[in-house]
Amino acid sequence: MPPECQLFGTLGCHLCEFAEAELMPLVEHGLLVELVDIAEREDWVEDYGLRIPVLRRLDTGAELDWPFDTDQIVAFLR
Repeated sequence: MPPECQLFGTLGCHLCEFAEAELMPLVEHGLLVELVDIAEREDWVEDYGLRIPVLRRLDTGAELDWPFDTDQIVAFLR
């Protein structure tokens, strides 16, 4: 079973929309991804504001910065 993840982004971010599109086939096969809007917390804006979208594993805390494709996501989740 793949680890649960968070996708850090914000509304109106076109790169975040691209990242969501890359993740969608994996979500359809059981990957759980929580969408996190960095605008909700100042520390998230500071940490991720220049890096979004960022995919983060909940089990290890490892992060995958954009740009990424499906193959890179699969390798990241192993």
